[in-house]
Amino acid sequence: MKYLFGLLAAFLFSAAVIAADLTPDLLVKNVTIEVLDAVRKDKDIQNGNSKKTLELVETKILPHFNFQRMTLLAMGREGRKATPEQLKMLTDEFRNLLVRTYSKALTEFRNQEITYKPLKLAAADTDVKVRTEIKQTGGKPVSLDYYLEKSPAGWKVYDVEVGGVSLITNYRTTFGQEIQNNGVDGLIRTLQAKNKTGDTSGQAK
Repeated sequence: MKYLFGLLAAFLFSAAVIAADLTPDLLVKNVTIEVLDAVRKDKDIQNGNSKKTLELVETKILPHFNFQRMTLLAMGREGRKATPEQLKMLTDEFRNLLVRTYSKALTEFRNQEITYKPLKLAAADTDVKVRTEIKQTGGKPVSLDYYLEKSPAGWKVYDVEVGGVSLITNYRTTFGQEIQNNGVDGLIRTLQAKNKTGDTSGQAK
């Protein structure tokens, strides 16, 4: 499972392919192919060059993920307790956590094969699930699915499922417990501490 998030990291959208007229499944496929090709050719990233990997993530992911919605979903009902200022701080810290998670995983990527499932998309659809599958040597295929919403700026990701497990759900329990125990400010402090130490786990400390 260690490199599945590397495959997730491969879905780092490229500014060169911003195209609101692309369907979400084609966007996922086109950008995944482009980024994986870049990773395969970049020996520095493959050898763990953290600065170069962070630059790749920062330039390709930030404009195309809805981090505020991801943060609210991860907080669940407890999100109603956050002030606008606290929500901004939480979103910034959660974004930093995910960016570092993707950066670390990207260096672990190996040459798995990805297949893309057909998508039925109606003209009025604004929220979709794009399904892909990772074929592993000597193991069973693992699903890797993206949830996207349509915005004025184009399709944006707000959740990802690896093997049926939601990235957001993975954080929701610990986020909720932290807020219940130490309030919203306690969660902010926890995420700040994770980002300072480099911890990318979903567990509160």
